[in-house]
Amino acid sequence: MPIGVQSIIAVGMGALIGSFAPGAGEQMKILGDLFLNLVQVVVLPLVFPLIVLGIARMESVKKVGRIAAKAILYFEVVTTLILLIAVGLAKFTGIGKGAPVQEADAKDLDSVSQGIDFHELVLHAVPKNIFAAFSEGNLLGAITFALLVGVAMAAIGEKSEPFANVLESVAAVMFKVVGYVIRVAPLGVLGFISYDVAHYGFDSLRSLVGFIAVVYAGLAIVLGVLFPLIAAIYRIRYVHLLKSVANLAGIAFVTRSSEAVLAPLMGKLEAFGLSRSTTSFVVPLGYSFNTDGSVLYQAAALVFLANAYGADTSLPALLLMVGVLVILSKGMAGVASASIVVLIAAGNTIGLPAEGIALLLGVDFIVDMARTGVNVIGNSLAAAVVDSSEKRREAKHPTDPAAPTAATPDNAGHEAARPQPLQKDTAQ
Repeated sequence: MPIGVQSIIAVGMGALIGSFAPGAGEQMKILGDLFLNLVQVVVLPLVFPLIVLGIARMESVKKVGRIAAKAILYFEVVTTLILLIAVGLAKFTGIGKGAPVQEADAKDLDSVSQGIDFHELVLHAVPKNIFAAFSEGNLLGAITFALLVGVAMAAIGEKSEPFANVLESVAAVMFKVVGYVIRVAPLGVLGFISYDVAHYGFDSLRSLVGFIAVVYAGLAIVLGVLFPLIAAIYRIRYVHLLKSVANLAGIAFVTRSSEAVLAPLMGKLEAFGLSRSTTSFVVPLGYSFNTDGSVLYQAAALVFLANAYGADTSLPALLLMVGVLVILSKGMAGVASASIVVLIAAGNTIGLPAEGIALLLGVDFIVDMARTGVNVIGNSLAAAVVDSSEKRREAKHPTDPAAPTAATPDNAGHEAARPQPLQKDTAQ
């Protein structure tokens, strides 16, 4: 039975258990936690060698910088457009007016950090101990260290081949482990859905159904209008891409964890036709800086709170919200409860009380599922855009006419279960 079908069955079973046996439903959260632990234990051991090898096999350090610059520019432009869409939609619908913010319990926020420390964020990106970074699951720090190692391997050339062979073996083993972990994803889904339904229930939906509807409508606009437009500009087969990553986006949706599908996502994108060097660099970077679904949720939530408290929602005030979120959303990497922390920090910046955010916690799991799924699709498209840009550039300026060409998108949908031998990333 396909993993997607198993996950759908698990969602139905979890909803039933959470509804009719809430005590058992809350206890089943351990299944979800075990699944996420299995995912997290393998993410960095796989991502690290893939990034290192992808960079080491590029033909120049200049290309590394060019890909990084393209990726960051894309992240900034697209997230800003999404913020504008979210703010405009929330303003048009007037969500939040008359919301029962007095019912919010500020104690719910006691365990959440009240802001973002950019000094700590920078130090987080440059760890003083790479082993500590691995033990903490510090993806951003691992990316930085992998970048340095990859550039160093490219610089010393053939002397790095023995180490490259070790990394190839590690990546191959980790891909196999990921395959085992994904097989138990439906159990994780069962645990999470059982717990969410049992713990949160559906009472809070009545007062916040408008907010949920606006967030889902905004995400639908992003998936159905903005992303296809971007794909058309770069001649990317968007529907084909969606079909390739749909199962993984579905798993991310129900587990509310994009990390759960990071490793197999890179394999799917490689099978779709993207070069490994681009995919292994852009996708992990996007997990830290390209959270498309999350920034849409944050913008809608800020307008919701502004309307609820009767704050200024004029055009200058809305543009200020967008500007604040453009900056703060890039500080989400490595922050626990990232979306809520960004909301608190942004709310404090524009004068909204943090207490109102507690009202949204009751439905956070519902919108979290959607925004996580969109994050996965958004990062897939980001990798495809950067890869398409590189292929266009190298078609105009070929460096090695005899180099093999990249796989075409016609093989989309076939999972790359094992890493293939890395080639110099020249004519891809």
